[in-house]
Amino acid sequence: MNRKSKLTAMIKSYFRWPVWLTLLLITMNISIYFIDKHAAIMMGIYVLVYIIVAIILYRSKRVAIFGEIVRFAADYGQVQKQLLKELSLPYAILDIDGHLLWGNDEFLDIIVNERAARRSIMNIFPELTKDNLPHVDKDTVLHLEFQNRNYRLVLRRTIAKSFNEGEDEYDENYEKSNLDNSLIALYMYDETEINSYIKENQEQRMIIGLLYIDNYEEALESIDEVRRSLLIALVDRKINKYMQNIDAIVKKLEKDKYIFIFKYKYLNQLQSTKFSILEEVRGINIGNDMAVTLSMGLGVNADTYMTGYDYARAAIDLALGRGGDQAVVKEGEKLLYYGGKSIQVEKNTRVKARVKAHALKELVEAKDKVVIMGHSIGDVDSFGAAIGIYRIAKTLNKRAHIIINQITTSVRPLMDRFLDNPDYESDMFLTSSQAMEIVDNNTLLVIVDVNRPNYTECVEVLSLTKTIVILDHHRQTGEAVENAVLSYIEPYASSTCEMVAEILQYIGEGLRLRQTEADAMYAGIMIDTNNFLSKTGVRTFEAAAFLKRSGADVTKIRKAFRCDMMEYKVQAESVSNVEVFLDHYAITECVGHGVESPTIIGAKVANELLNITNVKASFVLTEFKGKIYISARSIDEVNVQVVMEKIGGGGHMSIAGAQIIGSTMDEAINLVKETLMKMQQEGEL
Repeated sequence: MNRKSKLTAMIKSYFRWPVWLTLLLITMNISIYFIDKHAAIMMGIYVLVYIIVAIILYRSKRVAIFGEIVRFAADYGQVQKQLLKELSLPYAILDIDGHLLWGNDEFLDIIVNERAARRSIMNIFPELTKDNLPHVDKDTVLHLEFQNRNYRLVLRRTIAKSFNEGEDEYDENYEKSNLDNSLIALYMYDETEINSYIKENQEQRMIIGLLYIDNYEEALESIDEVRRSLLIALVDRKINKYMQNIDAIVKKLEKDKYIFIFKYKYLNQLQSTKFSILEEVRGINIGNDMAVTLSMGLGVNADTYMTGYDYARAAIDLALGRGGDQAVVKEGEKLLYYGGKSIQVEKNTRVKARVKAHALKELVEAKDKVVIMGHSIGDVDSFGAAIGIYRIAKTLNKRAHIIINQITTSVRPLMDRFLDNPDYESDMFLTSSQAMEIVDNNTLLVIVDVNRPNYTECVEVLSLTKTIVILDHHRQTGEAVENAVLSYIEPYASSTCEMVAEILQYIGEGLRLRQTEADAMYAGIMIDTNNFLSKTGVRTFEAAAFLKRSGADVTKIRKAFRCDMMEYKVQAESVSNVEVFLDHYAITECVGHGVESPTIIGAKVANELLNITNVKASFVLTEFKGKIYISARSIDEVNVQVVMEKIGGGGHMSIAGAQIIGSTMDEAINLVKETLMKMQQEGEL
C-alpha cells in the first residue's frame, strides 16, 4: 500500500511541473521589470504565450497520457502474470484451509488432478495436513516423494494488506483479524537429481574393515597336520569369495588377520544377511574338532580414511572383547552388533595372564596406594576378586582399600571374617564417600568384575585418578571406562576370581594367600559357575586347584552360602509363579519384601529355573530401591547377553543382566517379552 501511494504522488507531481515553472517565469518577469521596463514587457508577452500553450497541452494531452499509463500498467501486469504462469518453478496459491486457488502451468502439469487439488491440496499430498500448514512467522518445509520424484515443498503464509488500507503495521492480533486476507504460497523444488547425486556420493564412500580369525592356533591344533594347509586354504577361499561378492579389496596382513575395503552401498547387503561369512566359516569341517570363528570390525561414515581405520580398530577390539565370533559396525558413537551366538573357546595358553600380571605388578609398585572396587550391589565374584588384588598390593607393601557400599547377604558371611580381624587393617573396607577423600593421582584404581563405568560401586572416583586397571570376564559394550592403562577382559573366563587366581601365580614368590582370602576367591568361582556346572574349562579347575592348595575350605564355603527360611520361601514362591513364554523362556518376578538382598535371590532363582526341561533361558525380575533388576541365565542355546543388551544391559552368553529405571514391574516384564518375540521373529535367537 505504501509503495502504491508513493507511485501516485510521483505521477501527480510530474503533471504539476508546468505550474511551478509558470510561477518561476512570472517571478523572473517581475524582477526584470525593476531593471528594464521594455525588456519586462517583451518577456511578459513570451510568458503569456507559454502559459496559454501549457494550458492547452495539459488539457488536451492529460487524458491521453493517463490512458497510456493505464495501458502500460495493464500490459506490465499481463507480462508479470504470463511470466509467473510460465515460470519453470512449480508455484501455487492456496487459501488458509489448503484449497487450491491458482497454480501455474508447471504446477498443474505435475499434480495432473486440478479438481482434487481445488477440493484440498491434501488430496494431492497426503503428507501435508492442516496441522502443518504454515503460520505468518514460520514457513512449512516438507520433503516428499510424488510420482517417483523427490520434492521439497515450501509453504509460506502471507497477508494481503492492500485489502485493508487502514492497516500499516503488524501486531500480535493482526493474524486473527485478517484470516480472510491470508493466502498460502506453495513452492515445489525438484530434488530428485541432487538426491541421486547425494546417494551416489554416499554409496561410493569407502568403508574400512578388519577381519581376524579368533582361534587360528587352536583350530589348527585340533586337526591332523596333513589337513592343516587344507583348512587354511578353505578359510581363505571363503573369505576371498565373500569379499568378491561385495567388490571389496582384501589383503592378508598376518596369518590370521585381514584388512578389506569396500563401497558403502554394499553395507546394507552385509547387514541384511547378518554377516553370513561368520556362519560360513564356522561351518567348515574337514575333521577339525574345533570350529573356526571370525571377528569383524567396520568403521562407517568417517570424515577421513584414518578416522575410518581408527573406527575399525575400535570395532574389532570390541568384537574380540565381547568374545569373538561376531561383527561390530562403528559409526561415530553408534555401535551395531551382529553374531556372537557361539560359546567362546577357552584359550589354553597362559601367556596373556602372565603378561598382564607383570604389568599389574609394575603399576602397583609405582603408586603409593591401591583402591579396588567392583560393581554396585557387589556379589561374591567381585568381592573375591577384590580380595585377590588386595593381597597383591599388601605383598608389594602398599596401602590397599576396597570400596563397598552395600553388603549383600551372599557377601556378608565372607566379609565378616575380615572385619575385626587383627590380620587386616580397620580401613580395609571403605564407603564411596570415604574413598573419594583418599583417591588422588598417586592412587592405582583397580576395577574388578565390571567394565561399564555406570555400573561401578563409585563412579566419581574414576575422575580422581589417571591410573585405572580393569579386570573382568564380562563381554564389553560400547560404554567403556576411558583411559584405562591396563585392561584385561576375557569373556571366556568363568569368573573374575579365576582370572585373578591366575595373576596371583605370576606376581612373585613372596605372595601367600591366607585361608580367608582363598575361601573368598574359591566362593566367587563356585557362584559364577553355579557349582562348576556353567562356563568351566581346564583353567577354571586349575585356578580352583591353586586356591585349594592355598587353603580354601569347601565345607566352610558351603555353610556360608546357606540361606534362611524367609529367603528359601521367596525362592519357592518365585519358582511357583513362573511363566513359560514362547515355550522356552521362563519369566518370573522375585518379590523380595522383607529380604535383605532380593537381587541375589533373583539370581539364584534364575539358575534354578534352568533345571526345568525345555527351558532355554530364564529371566527373573526383582524390584529393589526404585530399580528393576533382571537376572538372565541360559545353558548353551540362547545368548542372553544379546537379549540384555537390547534392554540396556550386558554380561556374557550364559549369564547376563540389566537394570531398568522408571518402569513398573508389568512394563518391565512386557519389555522382556517384546524383546524376545522381536528377536525370535528376526532370527536372532
